[in-house]
Amino acid sequence: MIGTDEESDAELAARAARGEDHAFTLLMRRHKGGLYGFVRRYVGDADAAYEIVQESFVAAWRALSRYDGLRPFGAWLRAIALNKCRDRGRRNTVRRIILGEKDAESPEAQRQADPSPDAESVLVSVQRRAALDAAIAKLPAKLKEPLILTYFEELSQQEAGRLLGVSAKTVETRVYRARQKLAQILDLDAE
Repeated sequence: MIGTDEESDAELAARAARGEDHAFTLLMRRHKGGLYGFVRRYVGDADAAYEIVQESFVAAWRALSRYDGLRPFGAWLRAIALNKCRDRGRRNTVRRIILGEKDAESPEAQRQADPSPDAESVLVSVQRRAALDAAIAKLPAKLKEPLILTYFEELSQQEAGRLLGVSAKTVETRVYRARQKLAQILDLDAE
């Protein structure tokens, strides 16, 4: 059976779980942009985000039998991606401890100037976005996760809390602290 755009994520996931590759391809097409944006904000590096998105879709494919069709597929994918981001962060921390230097895949090591600068206003916008991405990447996971989920992914505090396994009030507090910390980081970087 060929999938249609009208089919729900749950229907496509059920078909994909039965082995229909095309159904999973449709799910990936629907969710890859949003998932990439989520991961990109979390890790602060485009190449690392691309790899994590791929890993997340592979993990989702393998875990389709455990997907609950009553829950939003996008939230389920973000939970998988969040775990992949955390795993990558732990691996990078261990590498830095062992090697005693910055990880070669860190955003700082990978950062390069934009090869095609346009108008000055576009360049300033790109620089501001890069500074914000770098500042978000510096946040501790407990602050970064609720900030990304509520501000960039536009989840409610209740939805973010369910995804993170904390209360909505905890999400609210952590987002407040994340914004304070971002302001400090951006002020220090501007000096």
